[in-house]
Amino acid sequence: MTQQNENLVEIVKERYGRIAQTGSASCCEPTCCGSSEDLGYRGNDLAAVPAAADLGLGCGAPIESLALRPGETVLDLGSGGGIDVFLAARLVGPEGRAIGIDMTPEMLARARANAAKGGFANVEFREGRLEALPVAEATVDAVTSNCVINLVPDKEAVFREIHRVLKPGGRLVISDIVLDGKLPEEIEKNLLAYVGCVSGALLRDRYFGLARQAGLSDFETLKDIDFLAAVGQEETFGNLEEIRGKVRSITFRARKPCVRQ
Repeated sequence: MTQQNENLVEIVKERYGRIAQTGSASCCEPTCCGSSEDLGYRGNDLAAVPAAADLGLGCGAPIESLALRPGETVLDLGSGGGIDVFLAARLVGPEGRAIGIDMTPEMLARARANAAKGGFANVEFREGRLEALPVAEATVDAVTSNCVINLVPDKEAVFREIHRVLKPGGRLVISDIVLDGKLPEEIEKNLLAYVGCVSGALLRDRYFGLARQAGLSDFETLKDIDFLAAVGQEETFGNLEEIRGKVRSITFRARKPCVRQ
């Protein structure tokens, strides 16, 4: 990875570490934040997880579409305060396992404290990068992630890792940001736009092309909305017409084939 990419990783790590410590997403301007109910979480689900796990950092609500079954192992990439891990843990039950991966020590500490407070015995939070997951090959039934892959410079490596850890026939449901058009240069170079989940996003065709190259298949888009409008950030970048409607919040489903294609 280039030094420039490593610098971006450190900026993201520092920013989200501060969010973990303060419990507030207000420092993630210009975007990437919205209320969890606005993003698709149901009130009864939110009431069933520790309140400190909900930092409002997602761009969707992927767990509901993952169709988890008792006894399965599920992996959340970029687990943050643990909200999706805890929701998954309830669905896979005591015989299952919900694992969260995050690179930020402060987030991991927050998530582990939430797990202890909520009495979740079937969850685990591991420190690691999404480009090199601390997970054994072909051991996971399902993978999820909520508005995190766009923050990783080497997205190709992330999709290869997803394919590696999934069991043959395993599935994923991911919420993320993609672009339906090139952004103005001043936004592409804006670090706040990067940590805010905008300028690090890929064009839609490139994003899904990398996922297919990694060996994933059977893609289905479940949700596709204007992200900036959804989180009330339409005027964040000066109401630029060049960006209107281009930043998309998508939730999609895919699968690892039973036999490598």
